[in-house]
Amino acid sequence: ISGLQRAYLGLKENVNDETLKALVAQIRVHIHNLCDVDKHYRRKENLIFPFLEKHGITGPPTVMWGKHDQIRELLKAAVESFEHMENASLEETRTLVELVFKPASDGVEDMIFKEEQILFPMCMDTLSESEWWQVYNQSLEIGFCLFDPTDEWTPSGETAMAGESVTDEGRIQLPSGSMTPTELNAILNTIPFDLTFVDKDDTVGYFTQGRERIFDRNRAILGRKVQLCHPPHSVHIVQRIIEDFRSGKQSRAPFWITIKSKFIHIEYFALRDKKGEYLGTLEVSQDLSDKRALNGEQRLLEYVKD
Repeated sequence: ISGLQRAYLGLKENVNDETLKALVAQIRVHIHNLCDVDKHYRRKENLIFPFLEKHGITGPPTVMWGKHDQIRELLKAAVESFEHMENASLEETRTLVELVFKPASDGVEDMIFKEEQILFPMCMDTLSESEWWQVYNQSLEIGFCLFDPTDEWTPSGETAMAGESVTDEGRIQLPSGSMTPTELNAILNTIPFDLTFVDKDDTVGYFTQGRERIFDRNRAILGRKVQLCHPPHSVHIVQRIIEDFRSGKQSRAPFWITIKSKFIHIEYFALRDKKGEYLGTLEVSQDLSDKRALNGEQRLLEYVKD
């Protein structure tokens, strides 16, 4: 913002064409960098605001989200304005600054003031350490504005452990939410794929039971070595895929075949933990025949119940 302000001041002087182009180039760089503020706003909208709402604070987040969208539109208009600035005169450039660029940068600066004076003090008074810990852990999924933090925050031991626990009895707690075993089973059996999980010891541990199966599966294969589940002539390929996954040489292996006029896509994925350690292999099979025949569009608003 300070860089933009200096460029704005430079345009108030009577400058030659070369200086004008240099100032416009500076504005272009600063505006494009400023667009990165979208990550900051998304972190507020998706991480901070939900916790405030749980504490009954809904007004400020709603108003601030609306301001975010206004700033986004202003920044978008500023970026699009560069298409018309290549041969713009000094007066035309000054007009664009007053009508487009300055409102965008002023909007960002005004939001910074509201954050420092209103939002963040409110958050510090309201959110618990456990809630801040969740915000911290999930921030990487969205990213940071203009820089990546180098310092790591470690909360108290109790807070860190609480983040790993199951909050509701009978629910499976995952990083992005929770569900009951019944709900999870319904989800896995509803997605239009056949899934088979083979653990790190090459043992079949799970398979989905969807309505339209592609390959035969029965509970007898559970606990069986995956090499024994394939015809002898292809076992060496299966073994090679697993060895490549285990060594880290590969992470996926796609194949596609035609069975009775059906186009079947089969893909193996290596499963790894956060440290990159091999956890096993996921086989995903799907009949893509109907999807390959699609053309045109089917939009959400065109949904009609029979």
